[in-house]
Amino acid sequence: MLPVDERERIRRAYYVEHKPKRQIARELGHARTTVDKALSDGALAEYHLSQPRSAPVLGPVKDQIDAWVAENDTLPRKQRYTSHTIFKKLQAEYGFTGGESTIRGYISRERQRQRRPAVFLPLEFDPGQDAQVDWGEAEVELAGERITVQLFVMRLCYSRRLFVMAFPTQKQESFFEGHVQAFHVFGGVPHTLSYDNLGSAVTRVLVGRERDLNPRFIAFRSHYLFASRFCTPGEGHEKGGVEHGVGYARRNFLAGCPAFASFEALNAHLRAACEADEQRQPDGWPRVIGAAFAQEQPLLQPVPTRDFACCVNLPVTLNPYSQVTFETNRYSVPVETARAHLTLKAYPFRVEVWDETRLLTTHPRSYQRDQDIFDPLHYLALLEQRPGAFEHARPLRAWRKTWPPVYEQLLAHLRRREPEHRSVREFVLILKLHHDYPAADIAQAIQHALTLGRADREGIRLCLHQLHEATPATAQLDLSLRPQLATLGQQPVSLAQYEQLLAVGG
Repeated sequence: MLPVDERERIRRAYYVEHKPKRQIARELGHARTTVDKALSDGALAEYHLSQPRSAPVLGPVKDQIDAWVAENDTLPRKQRYTSHTIFKKLQAEYGFTGGESTIRGYISRERQRQRRPAVFLPLEFDPGQDAQVDWGEAEVELAGERITVQLFVMRLCYSRRLFVMAFPTQKQESFFEGHVQAFHVFGGVPHTLSYDNLGSAVTRVLVGRERDLNPRFIAFRSHYLFASRFCTPGEGHEKGGVEHGVGYARRNFLAGCPAFASFEALNAHLRAACEADEQRQPDGWPRVIGAAFAQEQPLLQPVPTRDFACCVNLPVTLNPYSQVTFETNRYSVPVETARAHLTLKAYPFRVEVWDETRLLTTHPRSYQRDQDIFDPLHYLALLEQRPGAFEHARPLRAWRKTWPPVYEQLLAHLRRREPEHRSVREFVLILKLHHDYPAADIAQAIQHALTLGRADREGIRLCLHQLHEATPATAQLDLSLRPQLATLGQQPVSLAQYEQLLAVGG
């Protein structure tokens, strides 16, 4: 095949330098037919086989391989011919001497040649009508540890507005909470939401579009009055918009595995990133996302005034250590208010313990196993009765590692002044001030009371009162209209008047 640079030399010599073809053939050493071909087309010539390459080993068995591959369409899925089994059959039945990689390569090339490219219908959505929901994963550094978080993504189909929120798991309470937060951010509820056949919503896939739905999902859908649509199994392209949104959020909002102090900080970052994304104009779209969303938002359904309770609700029993158990973890309950049988509500990021209609306590939810989650304030009433357990009480030992050094100074001061059991009981009563005052204010009040020499419960309470009840500034009297009173209180004191008083008294 003639190199492209030689082709150019021939064409330049003929069309630019106006040399005859005979002279060009003689000077460049090419046949006249080669010169004619170069002059007829300046494009790069493509290489084509003049005849198929010989395949002395594979050629005789190609037809049989094709027959077995075609037969796969009629066989049970788990009993079809694989490349390996075809290779073994060729060895046994046809004496095939080639390698297994030859068979694999041939079958792969034939499948690629016969495969039809995937094509899809271009879709158009009306404003306010449709949205799509999906889960994704991303890696972030959270509180110094690299973890995988679950990304809940909702995408409005018309405006392409995104909502992204991170959760520790894809449990149903997280699934519902993602919806509720998205509805509040969008300021409305789309009329129809499209999903995969995820277990939080679907208990069984039936024929066609029919599904057996989770009762809690039906209650959730009824509360917000949207319609649901579920994709055909294995056909994720039916909600391709949100699947693209998951990848887009991961690449653009969480690139480089960023670090965050907590889920709260991570979700604040994601919300800000979604808001900033409103200024983006997608390819082939005539407006920025924010402008389209401004048109779509008024057409969404209103958000109900009361949010759906996105929690697991179950009865629990108090153990001897004033704890209730949920998912192998034990959460403390105030000893002075606890009853044997209570109700636990588990939200994505917190756990609440209720006594009928009264909230007893709230804890951050733990997703580890066999953890004791204590609030030391829950045990102060018991320590007041049993001060001898102070040094060995687990909730206090954990708290003691983090409280301000001034607490230890106060405890040492009380122990020098009182017997052990009385000093510890007094210290516990001071710790109970945390029920009513912020921890930072208590530390400041303790420091001030130690300075004044009044480091006891009443002295610290007085310092807290002074800290919270500042003395109001007195207004200056305006005596401009009564100048005769301007010097009142400034005249010199005469002691002679006191002498007269003594004399009269005598």
